[in-house]
Amino acid sequence: MLRLNNIEVVYSDVIQVLRGVSLQVESGTIVALLGANGAGKTTTLRAISGLLHAQEGEVTRGSIEYDGQRIERLPPEDIVRLGIIQVLEGRRLFQHLTVEENLLLGGIARGLASSRQALQRDLEQVYTYFPRLKDLRKRVSGYLSGGEQQMLVIGRGLMGHPRLMLLDEPSLGLAPLLVEEIFEEIKKMSVQEGMAIVLVEQNARVALKIADYAYVMENGRVVLDGTSAQLEENEDIKEFYLGLTQVGERKSYRDVKHYKRRKRWLG
Repeated sequence: MLRLNNIEVVYSDVIQVLRGVSLQVESGTIVALLGANGAGKTTTLRAISGLLHAQEGEVTRGSIEYDGQRIERLPPEDIVRLGIIQVLEGRRLFQHLTVEENLLLGGIARGLASSRQALQRDLEQVYTYFPRLKDLRKRVSGYLSGGEQQMLVIGRGLMGHPRLMLLDEPSLGLAPLLVEEIFEEIKKMSVQEGMAIVLVEQNARVALKIADYAYVMENGRVVLDGTSAQLEENEDIKEFYLGLTQVGERKSYRDVKHYKRRKRWLG
């Protein structure tokens, strides 16, 4: 469904952020991008969705193919029409509008010709995943909690009927129990809607719990990839991203020297 072939990304003709990233996403699967801040995860999403152009970035090498069509030069509005929708980090809402008004705006991705009945069906579908939003549908969205806002931005993305949803740090700033609740619904959405998801996360534990496959990024490169089951058993992942040593003790990511990780991952 989606294939990135050795892409490189440069900002402002100077700063190279991605250095030969390759990955693929099959229909209906969840793929996680893991790594620390600055690894290039968000830039990878922006390269796929076309949002690089708004930040003076561009793909300078390689290709991005979606259903066999190259999309790395397309504007973001055309990419949305192909069925790719990105949910940005930071829970960006029209905070003066109500919950339901924000959701209805998500339907614009399909065009303004959608009937009122179709939009209502879509609203009810979102409410099946996030019942709390139905109770809050008349509430001004700026007064929602962080978790409720995260549900809302995901629901708004779903209103566009994406075939591929790009989620950027949905767990950021949320309590662990709420994170688990939202991630359970993300998994359910993928299965029931037949929707592929690329999930950028620093919380490797919850990401690997719902993902089918994962890539670990560092300094603009993919340094490790595999199925979620494989990565959960990988000693480096246990130590550096799940916070466990071989004897099960908590260990700080900062305690491990960078060169040691690179030596083990790259052989």
